[in-house]
Amino acid sequence: MKKLDTTELTAKLISFNSLTPCDDGAFDFITDYLDLFKAVRIDINGVKNLFLYKKFSDGLHLAFAGHIDVVPPGEGWDCNPFEAIEKDGFIYGRGASDMKGGIATFINAVKNIKNFNGTISLLLTSDEEGDAKYGTVEILKYLQKENLLPDFCIVAEPTCDKKFGDTIKVGRRGSINAKVTIIGHGGHAAYPQKAINPISLAGKLLSFIADKQLDNGDEYFSPSQLVITDIRSGYQKTNVIPTELTLMLNVRNSTSTTVENVENYIKSKALECGIENIKIEIDQSSKPFIARKSNFAQQAINLLSQIIENQTGVKPCLSTSGGTSDARFIAEYGIDVIEFGPINETIHAPNEKVSKDDLAKLETIFVQFINKFSDIQK
Repeated sequence: MKKLDTTELTAKLISFNSLTPCDDGAFDFITDYLDLFKAVRIDINGVKNLFLYKKFSDGLHLAFAGHIDVVPPGEGWDCNPFEAIEKDGFIYGRGASDMKGGIATFINAVKNIKNFNGTISLLLTSDEEGDAKYGTVEILKYLQKENLLPDFCIVAEPTCDKKFGDTIKVGRRGSINAKVTIIGHGGHAAYPQKAINPISLAGKLLSFIADKQLDNGDEYFSPSQLVITDIRSGYQKTNVIPTELTLMLNVRNSTSTTVENVENYIKSKALECGIENIKIEIDQSSKPFIARKSNFAQQAINLLSQIIENQTGVKPCLSTSGGTSDARFIAEYGIDVIEFGPINETIHAPNEKVSKDDLAKLETIFVQFINKFSDIQK
């Protein structure tokens, strides 16, 4: 298939109504578009996954990853969210920046590559904005089984904040969620001495745990902070002391804080507050990771940073801020993974947009990175 320019390709991808977990035919189009790449479909439980790869020679395996699925458009659009329009140098449409624009740039970057010392691949899923149970994780299982795991991966998520080029994600914080139930003894408000009020106990505990920083952070991670997200108790009656109170909390954790650290801290402070009956349900929904540990990863990140600065005039900062992405799954397989893509100002919002100029620069950045990647020593 003839190569489209990046604006045309982005508009084409936007035209697919790919609400999670549907790809709406996008993967069939991409397979035909990259007809010189071997395509493997890994569809499971209604989720569509596509792995495309081309082995040029023995050598390093460089992968690009992304998700074709988008969140519902909602109300407030000035155009059909699945019919891209161009206006004032921007492309408007659902997924323009998160992340069909990024996908378009790396598809075009690899389409006409003639020579590469190794393997180039693309990992694409339709299940990132949803539960993410059968998307990238299933591709990785397949790649491990087939001995095709990449050495380095770039996820083209919209990482930039104010200016294109200003942020590379070199890791992500994890997410720890907990439900804490304080069990007291209910009773009549007129006889508080006969009851154990879980609300009073919670008040004491909150003074220790609310907004508590559990570590000091480091050069890449902000301190892990305990954030109270919900408190529930009582019967909406003024004369009844409730039996239980439930707190819900979240910690966006660095690599310095674990689930065990959080649970032990809450338990110790509960004991200090005289809370004898407490139940803690806690889990890690995503693990923190940092790519910039190996010499190989440092070389790759330095290379990408220099190319970005040359193309944009902006020196990127290395960040782990923000929410989670599928990079967390890739990192669990020991793959050095970073994220770089467009500005994230309008993601998930009405009239989502991406700069045409930024997409052109992003494609050039990826092409130059591919051409120089083989110079990196692992």
